[in-house]
Amino acid sequence: MDDELTKRVMAVVAATQRIPAETINPESTFAELGVDSLDGVNLLFALEEEFNINIPDEDARQIRGVPDMVAGIRKLLDGAGGSAAQPRR
Repeated sequence: MDDELTKRVMAVVAATQRIPAETINPESTFAELGVDSLDGVNLLFALEEEFNINIPDEDARQIRGVPDMVAGIRKLLDGAGGSAAQPRR
């Protein structure tokens, strides 16, 4: 799972949380990274901006870490849409 999308997501996490990128891996959870609910909201805003997407509130509540973020963004970018992420209009 060492692809460009995953690297971008991990870079956004590192930048928003001000933690070293090497401490984040593709399976990291918010709990492992010390991300609380307010940090999580800020992180989701940063991801929406980075990828020019809109993550619905209902789906945002289900995100628990890097794998969930990558999966939701990948669905959007692959054209599957899903409910995890929707293009901004």
